[in-house]
Amino acid sequence: MVLTKAIRFVYSSFGLTLPIMTAFTLLQEPLNAQSQETIDSENSTPIPVQPIQPTQPENARPLDPQNSLLSLPGGQRLMSEADDAIGSENYDLANQKLQEARQIFNQLSNFHSQLAASFSGIDNRLADAQRTKALETAQMRDQATYQLALVHRAQNQPELAVPLLVQIISSQQPTRDLGKKAYQQLLELGFVDIPYPRNSGDGQSPASSQSLK
Repeated sequence: MVLTKAIRFVYSSFGLTLPIMTAFTLLQEPLNAQSQETIDSENSTPIPVQPIQPTQPENARPLDPQNSLLSLPGGQRLMSEADDAIGSENYDLANQKLQEARQIFNQLSNFHSQLAASFSGIDNRLADAQRTKALETAQMRDQATYQLALVHRAQNQPELAVPLLVQIISSQQPTRDLGKKAYQQLLELGFVDIPYPRNSGDGQSPASSQSLK
């Protein structure tokens, strides 16, 4: 009551607008988690939010690998969308999709690596399974990174491609196929000047691997 009278006094004395009055009034209303609402972005209608109770785990929604972005299929779906964008030469959209896919695969790889380390020596079978998933998602991350580097080349942005290619070589090692492709890209960009792998004494570099297809 005291706060309400004070608001009325300020309003009558200084002519505060209705939005400010409303803001003061809202300060009097206690937050109630059971009555929280969110707004539907399409029709601007309030949608009640039902919070999950910690004592009711059956109400928790599990991850759906086919629909969740935080999953291998979710990242692969972004890669497929990036391929479609590349096919139509929409490199800005391809850039966005590959950035998202790369981030998802990196997060997945880190999470599986952490689980593998946590269970090492406790349950080696579980740890090995998580380590395998970490390697699989790291491979997908490096594939997305390589495609992103090629998109930067197509957009005439070699300065953005070089750091990505160096990251791939560090992750894959130069002897693996993707590492060799990344090094070839650096050679074509002029960032390095010695071909690898060396051909039989002729000093020729391998064929270009710039194709986005």
